[in-house]
Amino acid sequence: ASVAVAQVPAIPPGTIQMPTERHSWVDAPPSLPPGTKMLVLEGHPKQEGMFTMRLRVPADSRLDVHWHPRDERVTILSGLVRVGFGEAWDEGTMASFGPGSFYLNPPESLHYVWCVEDSELQLTGMGPWEVHFQGE
Repeated sequence: ASVAVAQVPAIPPGTIQMPTERHSWVDAPPSLPPGTKMLVLEGHPKQEGMFTMRLRVPADSRLDVHWHPRDERVTILSGLVRVGFGEAWDEGTMASFGPGSFYLNPPESLHYVWCVEDSELQLTGMGPWEVHFQGE
């Protein structure tokens, strides 16, 4: 009797596969709200080149007025996030983003963020990713 051997195709170079059992969440840098956890999926946010990372941010966390030198693409995976633009925090002008929502902050745009609920966000951009608070 012969035994059939399944051919497993080779995974092409450059492929990234990150099943949940390989996730390794770490404390986010101190520029982000206390208790925030970070998972880097692709690249490295502090190095040149494309990166993708996820952030788990505790409820009622706020990130004061700040900007980034490059585009910041954000997808909300869970929770409720509010975002406003301008030089001063103004809850009346903030837009709300729930699961599945997407927004892009253009370079050097002053904005502020409020994670109303425990939230998971996915950020994609070109590194190095930097957060500059107003007045820095």
